Amino acid sequence: MSNAITEIDNSNLVFIFGYNPADSHPIVANHVLNAKRNGAKIIVCDPRRIETARIADMHLALKNGSNIALLNAIGHVIIAEDLYDKSFVAQRSEGFEEYRKIVESYPPESVEEITGVSAQDIRACARLYARATTATILWGMGVTQFYQGVETVRALTSLAILTGNLGKASVGVNPVRGQNNVQGACDMGALPDTYPGYQFVNVAENREKFAKAWGVENLPAHTGYRISELPHRAANGEVRAAYIMGEDPLQTDAELSAVRKAFETLELVIVQDIFMTKTAAAADVILPSTSWGEHEGVYTAADRGFQRFFKAVEPQWDLKTDWQIISEIATRMGYPMHYRNTQEIWDELRLLCPDFFGATYEKMGELGYVQWPCRDESPEDKGTSWLFEHRFSTPNGLAKLFTCDWVAPIDKLTEEFPMVLSTVREVGHYSCRSMTGNCSALSTLADEPGYAQNNTADAARLGIVDEALVWVNSRKGRIITRAKVSERPNKGAIYMTYQWWIGTCNELVTENLSPITKTPEYKYCAVRVEAIADQAAAERYVIEEYAKLKAQLRECSESHA
Repeated sequence: MSNAITEIDNSNLVFIFGYNPADSHPIVANHVLNAKRNGAKIIVCDPRRIETARIADMHLALKNGSNIALLNAIGHVIIAEDLYDKSFVAQRSEGFEEYRKIVESYPPESVEEITGVSAQDIRACARLYARATTATILWGMGVTQFYQGVETVRALTSLAILTGNLGKASVGVNPVRGQNNVQGACDMGALPDTYPGYQFVNVAENREKFAKAWGVENLPAHTGYRISELPHRAANGEVRAAYIMGEDPLQTDAELSAVRKAFETLELVIVQDIFMTKTAAAADVILPSTSWGEHEGVYTAADRGFQRFFKAVEPQWDLKTDWQIISEIATRMGYPMHYRNTQEIWDELRLLCPDFFGATYEKMGELGYVQWPCRDESPEDKGTSWLFEHRFSTPNGLAKLFTCDWVAPIDKLTEEFPMVLSTVREVGHYSCRSMTGNCSALSTLADEPGYAQNNTADAARLGIVDEALVWVNSRKGRIITRAKVSERPNKGAIYMTYQWWIGTCNELVTENLSPITKTPEYKYCAVRVEAIADQAAAERYVIEEYAKLKAQLRECSESHA
């Protein structure tokens, strides 16, 4: 995120695109409410009537998969009506003419059919955003989990550049990260092409610096593989083993049938986790580690804020922390890795990463929150609330305007599969449910086989009533789930959360990877929904399948004990 989450409070306009803060990030949702109380205008772009749409001044219920078309039309209006910040564009950006040429072909009338949004509403949205004194853009995986995900991020960023909503307080381009501490994992170099601190592996100076610090002769110049590539890499014999920490790819990855085949070909699967999961059940080795309350360390919030966290309870049994397990494995494999505590690890990291150097354990302990870049150890450097005040992180310091032509999602609707499935979040359970599923109170609120959110009109047409069990079919699979019927989902689409074991929506999702990030197109999958006549038999089936799966996982857990 370019700006701190707390800055949302004082923004004059909050533009929420493909993101559901109430379900995904309740803390961020509170700041959106603060902004509303302070007089901010709220624009929501989402096919569903999400919680935030209820308080929005404008809700653009765009069709699934039409993001780029809508953003190009908004850009068209901003330029055509002379609403852009000429000074900012001229002095602090490049690529304006190329951008203008593309959006010229997207007058609002030309995208009404594609987006399902009227030209009048598109113009009103563009004017509202461009005329705001300060405007904040928030987006989530409703933007990134598309074939054109990167392009959509850059198109959103270009709206901020056009209107000068960067480089100052209460503005910005703000991806609110999708997983717990994913920002921290990226900061630490858990990406296939960077070392810690976003220092690229293809830069010789970076390789030399890290090789020297880690006491090795050299480090490889090539990038690694992304997890979404695992099925193909394993099938081709390029990946022979997988070491998985705190993830459940056999539950959360797209096209699960292909993922299962990949796991069958792997020679070795190691899972390091705190609960038994579907992936752990398929592992050759399980390494039990401490949970979040049983160790200490540092998280990074979505807005680059480092936060120390402390051990709350002593772990039972003979458990080790993640870093201790990694260190002992490395040492046994011939690379001595000896740290006495997490501060030694953090201090090594600071010395290698200029943007993190000033964020000492002492400073984090005193301030509670330090946003990088923080380059000076002195108490005066308290971190950076907003980025790009003087220059952008490009070779010439200029922001780059960008957009492209809209391309329809890869999976196509047909008579056989006439509806769109989009995977989403729900507030009751977090992520793959390996932790929250073990909480009886949360399971009482919502349990297997999960829900498919259906529009009232679609449900009536299909003969489906609220809470009834239904079959959902795609080109990749078939699952059973429970219908949640309301006016909030848009017609022609259903929405499912990915944490359910029986109603596993990722059995349905086709990969269709982004060519740049290799992110699957989780937000657009062609499906067919079928009513089930014998509901009693369907209920028995769900209960039996759930009991079988729990028994299998319990048996695996006991066999590894």
